[in-house]
Amino acid sequence: MTKATFFVEEDKILTSLFEEGMEHLHLYKPGAEPVYSERLLTLLPEDYYRRITVHDHFYLREEFGLHSIHLNTPTAELPYGYKGSLSCTCHDIDELKDAKKRCSYVFLKTIFDSQSNPADKQTHTLAELKEAARKGLIDRHVYAMGGITPDNIRQMHDLGFGGVVVCGDLWNRFNIHQGQDFKELIAHFQKLQKAAV
Repeated sequence: MTKATFFVEEDKILTSLFEEGMEHLHLYKPGAEPVYSERLLTLLPEDYYRRITVHDHFYLREEFGLHSIHLNTPTAELPYGYKGSLSCTCHDIDELKDAKKRCSYVFLKTIFDSQSNPADKQTHTLAELKEAARKGLIDRHVYAMGGITPDNIRQMHDLGFGGVVVCGDLWNRFNIHQGQDFKELIAHFQKLQKAAV
């Protein structure tokens, strides 16, 4: 998932992450003017558009031929007439069952304390996650989100999650105000990939 704010080297970093094997990108820029998202997209190679999902300004999906849209809650309204692929964020295990009926995949938030938003604290115990997996609520259509690091990716896989959402653990490796060299960020992404195998 992108950092919530735009920054100068972002297009170069995102392109490099795709080149390194990033499967999918969620464009998440809450409260931003749509023109900034448009500009960022025009700076990315068009080959990657089909691997990008937008969280806001849903018209960008059609305009740029993006993969899908993402709703920030399971009960959010779909844009009028929307028929494409859909995902959403669940804040509670109880939301998973209904959300999975409606969406191609869902995020389960705050698995661990968030590194990008300190107010988002862990809300699920390991025992609750194991029980949800036993009941079939956690499966390949559910992605673990919140505090994901190389140290806990394997645990998420073992619980049955279909994947993980990485944000703070990656973006905290680059100073958006002063940084130009993003080698450390790319090296950390490679470490995340190895941990996921």
